[in-house]
Amino acid sequence: MMTDPTLVRIGEGVQLHHGQGQRAAARQVFAEIWEEIGGEHGDPLHVCVLAHSMADVQDDVHQELVWDQRALTAADLLTDDRVAQAGVTLSVAGLYPSLHLNLAECYRRLGDLGRAREHLRQARAGIGALGDDGYGQLIKNGLERLAQQLAPE
Repeated sequence: MMTDPTLVRIGEGVQLHHGQGQRAAARQVFAEIWEEIGGEHGDPLHVCVLAHSMADVQDDVHQELVWDQRALTAADLLTDDRVAQAGVTLSVAGLYPSLHLNLAECYRRLGDLGRAREHLRQARAGIGALGDDGYGQLIKNGLERLAQQLAPE
């Protein structure tokens, strides 16, 4: 059970987006939280989760890439203790496959297939940290789809 109030609010924004299809409303919620936490200088857990979520509601792939890069940078500052303290069930290592998948997808859409393949490789290298659950399967399926899209003709 997530106990961190900021993460709960980010979750509400994610629900606006995924549950109700309200991208602009979610983007507004995320922007408000971003200001409150101090942007990139905030708690790395908040920065990582918020940037990861904010990337998903961008209309421009270049902006999406910027947010995905912020999420990855923040993840590098995280510890498992901090994640557990917030009530998050995933380990820090379990965050990386999704972060790298999103970056790979951005680079693919931008036509930078070399970087896309590099992030795909990094995502695959970390899939052992994912559980055999719905989330783990979602990421693994995403990696498979992307691998097919990046396969040489």
